[in-house]
Order: sequence, then structure tokens, then C-alpha cells
Amino acid sequence: MADSTFATPDLTTFARLDTLGLQVTGQFLEPDRAVLACRAVKGDELCRACGEPGRPRDSTTRRLAHEPFGWRPTILLVTVRRFRCDGCGLVWRQDTSAAAEPRARLSRGGLRWALTALVCQHLTVARIAEALGVSWNTANDAVLTEGRRVLISDPSRFDGVRVIGVDEHVWRHTRRGDKFVTVIIDLTPVRDRTGPARLLDMVEGRSKQVFKTWLSQRPETWRTGVEVVAMDGFTGFKTAAVEELDEVTVVMDPFHVVRLAGQCLELCRRRIQLATTGHRGHSGDPLYSARRTLSTGADLLTEKQQLRIAELFANEQHLAVEATWGVYQIMISAYRDPNRAAGKNRIRQLIDSLASGVPAALIEVRTLGRTLRKRASDILAYFDRPGTSNGPTEAINGRLEHLRGSALGFRSLTNYIARSLMETGGFRPGLHLRLR
Repeated sequence: MADSTFATPDLTTFARLDTLGLQVTGQFLEPDRAVLACRAVKGDELCRACGEPGRPRDSTTRRLAHEPFGWRPTILLVTVRRFRCDGCGLVWRQDTSAAAEPRARLSRGGLRWALTALVCQHLTVARIAEALGVSWNTANDAVLTEGRRVLISDPSRFDGVRVIGVDEHVWRHTRRGDKFVTVIIDLTPVRDRTGPARLLDMVEGRSKQVFKTWLSQRPETWRTGVEVVAMDGFTGFKTAAVEELDEVTVVMDPFHVVRLAGQCLELCRRRIQLATTGHRGHSGDPLYSARRTLSTGADLLTEKQQLRIAELFANEQHLAVEATWGVYQIMISAYRDPNRAAGKNRIRQLIDSLASGVPAALIEVRTLGRTLRKRASDILAYFDRPGTSNGPTEAINGRLEHLRGSALGFRSLTNYIARSLMETGGFRPGLHLRLR
């Protein structure tokens, strides 16, 4: 570092206090924190009632938690002067609103740091409170209040939504109280390839009426703009969408369609297992040993797995399992077909073939056929809407599971919804958080 030059450090600029209207006048290092003595730059000597110059009366000190440097809590001791007007007798103090909200314990810089740490770096509130040198309740209340202001209460949060996804989510694991919520996701950025999906809202309960009520509360112009709703196999969500959204296209997610076929195969395997052996699957039973191999796509089977499947289906008692497995494989290969038109045609042919003429012995396949026929338009709509899938919705559900785990659970649904919106609602501190 031969060419480096050093000058007297400017703590005001280093601590980013110039943007808060403060100037550092001194510093003191304690074993567990750094303390910066500051004064407000703005004078405010004129009386706010009559406009006459006031005279200094006394001063008071305001203590604020600021963003930490080197993970050491930084405390601001702001000296605030008070003035008195000899003409009207009014007493006032210097304006420090640029540094912090009235009665706030965090500076605006500390609040911005806390919100960024929570949303972008996924730190816990406990870790943030430790870094700021404040209590958990102080950090949590400040972050939730600011998050509601810059994101949740932002009227433009619902602008430009054309594709949404809806799914249920378990927000707590308790025996008492409703543990389910309905999550509504904006999938427009995913379809347009402009960004990730984001959480739009979370509503208590999981039913047709819950989703229908949420949709009815949206403005008419917003509902008219929604083109596609991606969902799982729950018919209540579909009914609500069709009743509240004009000319909307409902798309049933491929994952849930394949899962229906997978469940059909598993139920058939268990039924035949019980019928042929008289007991549930045991180690060494052919059907039980091949349960994972049966759920694997045919194009991914190893030679050993292919041999196991051939030996399994060589037994005439397993014909029902073989027929159900064939339906499952056709569905998987259709969705994996790189030609979407060809894949759609194969799914349509499968649905038509299961609509009638299925032997009575294939109980599970007959049930699957009725379900596929009932949701045929929703299943086929996937192939006409590239990039529309409920997969991002499931991904956000996974992020919410991580949030709940890092917080060791939530007792308040209101706080959980607020934290979820900040975590997965598309918040970007550089775009949303502005010092007032």
C-alpha cells in the first residue's frame, strides 16, 4: 500500500450521518458498543408561531440505535437544542425528523439496515436486535412498522398482475385454531421472464369462499386484467376464480396432475399387495421392494431397475399394477415432451381413453379417469400457456417454511403475514425504502 494516503477520518460521512442531518462531535468506545456524540445540523432558531428569532433555553439528549459497523452496536447520542420565544412564550426543539421518527429508538439508517438484513440477508429478528443493541420487541416493532409502510401499504403493489397462483399453506402446527391460510402469488414476472414470483397476499382459511372473497375485494380493473390462475386440484379455487374473474384461464399445475397418477399407482400397488400376500408390504415382497422404482420415469430407469420391473410384471397377479404403471408413464412422458403440441395431444388421448372402456378391475384408474375428465380443460390449458406453472408458488411455500423455522414459529397470524410479505413480497430496499 505504498501509494495509499490517509487523512483524518470523517466520522460523519463514514457513519452515513450526513444524510440524516447529523454531525459527529465526539466518540467513545465501550467494550460492547461504539457511542457517537452528535448534534443536529439544522438550526430551527425561528419561532414556529410568530417567526421571531428565539433564544437558546437548554438542550436534551436523544439516544438512537444506528446501523452497526463490524457487527458492533453503534449508539448515537444526539444533542437537541431547545429554544424559547420571548414574544409569544413558545418553547420548541430542533427538528430531528431527518434522523429518526418522533419517539423512535432506531435511526433511519439503523432502520434501513435492519430491514435489509431481515429481507435480503434473511437474518432473524434476534440477530438484528443483538447487532443494534436493542431489545427484540424494539427491533421487531420497528421493522414491522416500516415494512408495512414501504411494502404492504404500497398501493402499487398489485399493479401489472396478469398471472396469479393460489395454494394452501400451513402457518402453524397446533391442535387448536385454524392452521391453514390461502396464499396468492404473482406469477407474471415468471411468465414474462422479468423476475421471480412474489407473494401478493395471504388470507386466513382455505376454501372457495376465502379465495372468492379476496378476489371480490380487488378493484374491477384489476380483476379484468388477470388472465390466468394456476392452481392445484382443489375445485374450490377454480370455482371462485371462474365466478369472480371474467374470461380467466384456469391452469392445473403439472406437478399435481402427475401426483394424481402417482397416488393412483400407489393405491393400486397396495391393494394388489394385500390381495396377493394377505398383509401389508414387508421387506422382500416384490411389490414393496419395487415401490420407488415404480414411481421413476421409464427413461430414467437403470438396467437393474428395468430388470426388476420386468420380473415384477411377469407375474400375472400384477397385471393391474402394470396397467396403472403404464398410465402413469404416459402422463410423465407427455409432460416431458419438448414439443408442447405433441405433449398436449398425448394427454388428450390419455384422458379420452380413460373416459370409458376401462376394465372394472382397474378401480384406481377408473377414479383417475373421472378426475382427469372433469379437469380436462384446466390440464390441457397448461400446454397453451408457456411459463405458467404453480411451481413458483410451491417454492414460495418452501421459503415461508424456512421463515417459520428460523423464527421458531409464530403465534400471531398478523405478524406472520407481515413477515411473509416482506420475505417473499418482492421487497427491494434500494427501490422501496426512502428516508422521509
